[in-house]
Amino acid sequence: MLKHVGRHPFALKAAGTFLAYYLLLVRKTSRLVIDPPDLYERLGNELPVIIAMWHGQHFMVPLGRLREWDMRVMISRSADGEINAIAARRLGMGLIRASGGRNAHQMRKRGGMRGFLECLSVLRDGASVGLTADVPKGPARIAGPGIVQLAKHSGCPIVPVAIASSLHIDLDSWDSASINLPFGTVGLTIGEPIRVPADADDAALEEARLAVEAGLDRATERAYAMSGGEGGRRWAWPKWHD
Repeated sequence: MLKHVGRHPFALKAAGTFLAYYLLLVRKTSRLVIDPPDLYERLGNELPVIIAMWHGQHFMVPLGRLREWDMRVMISRSADGEINAIAARRLGMGLIRASGGRNAHQMRKRGGMRGFLECLSVLRDGASVGLTADVPKGPARIAGPGIVQLAKHSGCPIVPVAIASSLHIDLDSWDSASINLPFGTVGLTIGEPIRVPADADDAALEEARLAVEAGLDRATERAYAMSGGEGGRRWAWPKWHD
């Protein structure tokens, strides 16, 4: 029963709206630390870009965007994805409703190919795209092939982005999602851009995919070190969300 109630459109809208305002509360009550100091200048010189994030560490990323930057985020069409989509829209983000997969069946079911083509169109029109590099639902922190294919066909660089807060609760979910808490320190950092040549073969694509993983891991570690929030309280994810 709780599972069905939680997926009612009214409940999803309420949850998404709450999430947006909660994230704004966290941002407004937290001290922001940025590394490198010229982060926005560096990103501004590369636009449009493909923003890469890890699942579970992505909730605060939209609040690191400058208002004048046109950015769309890829969000799945699942119930949890609908909550994130409502929150992202409230925070001024454009949406691409799809998610990747590790095989053709998953790609068809999740609208992955349509989402890929929409990302290409958005990038060619000059807007940036944000998406999680790992594929739901796992394994976590293993980049899928889609993000490097997108870089290859668009010509846009992939930029690893991580944001972490000193006060957070880590959920016992597949992606160890972090719930950021207010009144702490938030660290925001980016990694070096990763470029994929248009003529990249399978070996070059795999090298780029591994570079995305390494870049995101380094950025995430750096963001937590900057915020002072390497540790965190663990909390079991409610079973009706499975």
